[in-house]
Amino acid sequence: MSKNNVPIPEIPEGLEEAVRLQPLSGGMDDLPRILDERAEGDINLTDWRRQLVDTADPETRRLLAEDARLFLHQSLSTPCMDVVERTAGAMLHCRGGERLDFHGNNVHQVGFAHPTVIETIKRQLDQLVFCPRRFTNTTAIELAAKLVSIAPAPLSKVLFAPGGAEAVSMALKLARLATGRYKTVSFWDSFHGATLDAISIGGERLFRDGMEPLLPGALHMPPPLVPPSHRESNAIEAMRDPDYLDYLMRKEGNIGAFIAEPFRYSFALHPPADYWKQIQRICKRHGALLIFDEMPVCLGRAGQWFACQLYDVTPDILLLGKGLGGGIVPFAAMLATADLDIGQHHALGHFTHEKSPVACAAALATIRVIEDEHLLRQTRCKGHKALEMLRALQARDAGIGSVSGIGLQLAVELVDKKGKPDVERAGRVLHACLANGLSFKIAGGNILSFAPPLNVTEAELLKAFDILDLALNETES
Repeated sequence: MSKNNVPIPEIPEGLEEAVRLQPLSGGMDDLPRILDERAEGDINLTDWRRQLVDTADPETRRLLAEDARLFLHQSLSTPCMDVVERTAGAMLHCRGGERLDFHGNNVHQVGFAHPTVIETIKRQLDQLVFCPRRFTNTTAIELAAKLVSIAPAPLSKVLFAPGGAEAVSMALKLARLATGRYKTVSFWDSFHGATLDAISIGGERLFRDGMEPLLPGALHMPPPLVPPSHRESNAIEAMRDPDYLDYLMRKEGNIGAFIAEPFRYSFALHPPADYWKQIQRICKRHGALLIFDEMPVCLGRAGQWFACQLYDVTPDILLLGKGLGGGIVPFAAMLATADLDIGQHHALGHFTHEKSPVACAAALATIRVIEDEHLLRQTRCKGHKALEMLRALQARDAGIGSVSGIGLQLAVELVDKKGKPDVERAGRVLHACLANGLSFKIAGGNILSFAPPLNVTEAELLKAFDILDLALNETES
């Protein structure tokens, strides 16, 4: 019987074997394909995932089996490995034990269940819970004004959406209206959401395979920078230069927008100096809008309110999400310049929960926590210390090819003796860390990606990297 008195059936005979999906074929001899398939996250179909489930207590194994029976299976999400019962701050309290969550799907800028955010949501629930179309509410107006006040000029117009992919859709529609063009350029290996239009402009093979035909006119180019082990031939590396975008726009013609993350958050690498200023000049030259997708890093993860401020470049459209809802409410926003207020006779978003007073209250509380607790400054200071700790690990481990960090978005690249991506070790390191109380993400097959809350304590950072150090020692060849 579950906590809510809903009966959970016993595991049907053979079910556990039925949900044990087979790993992807190919092995390490097909490394480029494996890296492409694992660009956005760690694949769940591995032996060490099974080991975690096999060593769980009987009730946890029964819950996981029931989860596998009821939910449609999909890569990156199933089969699950544990059952979360409570979250607080930087911690996941699971049936299998406590874990520091340095992943958090990038929603926990102020930690999980921050009391200020919780209390604000409760007060809002007592006042107004829903705002239907044709009406507005003071909470939504206050949030829009606050976002405009902290955003770089000339961003001064706002639309809200119930999620990040929907905000991306709004931006694509607005770009079409503004330019009369449907073609876009974005980066290979980028992620902009999992809806059909978002995966079209996204560059993740895992999300695109089997989903064709995709949105027409979605063009791609190599991202400005990748970890050393992911670099390719000189010819491909040359296409990372902004001049390639100029060439592409000249040859293709009629491109309406360039959409990108200011930096690929899971790699935590700054693009080359003046990269975005050059890209912005090229977009203006060809009449294309510049759209920044800051879903994972908005509201302080880079040490500034918005990552674009690091590069002194303000896009035509700025997209926010994930942590905007305080790690509690799904919520996103699109900020645009005033001259793009041209959709009066079109439905750019028109979502049922567009001006959700509860989501807006959560976002306002999140911004207030960041201000009151001085989390932007803390992020810069803690990020610097965390990077120093990772560099100390690198000095002791020849299998760490590089470490990088932008604010509290951090990354460790694992390589073999030839400098190639060590995908197998990355999985073993994650396994050991999960077993010892630390959760994070693997990106690109061999990049350990860390995104702790902005209010993570120094003691928690030390504990996390002690766990990582132990895992590295256990897996060192």
